[in-house]
Amino acid sequence: KGMGLSMGTMICGWDKRGPGLYYVDSEGNRISGATFSVGSGSVYAYGVMDRGYSYDLEVEQAYDLARRAIYQATYRDAYSGGAVNLYHVREDGWIRVSSDNVADLHEK
Repeated sequence: KGMGLSMGTMICGWDKRGPGLYYVDSEGNRISGATFSVGSGSVYAYGVMDRGYSYDLEVEQAYDLARRAIYQATYRDAYSGGAVNLYHVREDGWIRVSSDNVADLHEK
């Protein structure tokens, strides 16, 4: 704080109330929500999520939606990285679902 930097982060986990997803900004403000997209490519990801998200998605549908949203953010935004790393946070821990190069996804 006070260093001229801006950041936003998403924090997710599971507790006795169930799953939780939070966005925390540079000022330390915390917002709880069902979906978030953070960073310069977030507008592209939100475009995909707004069209495809529903609370009752099957797990594979959610993976596909997440992969497409991150792909759009990284492919369309010059300041985003070239990889789509997908993790699933569950009650018993987390798993790495996939790691794809954006160029490879673009060819599909």
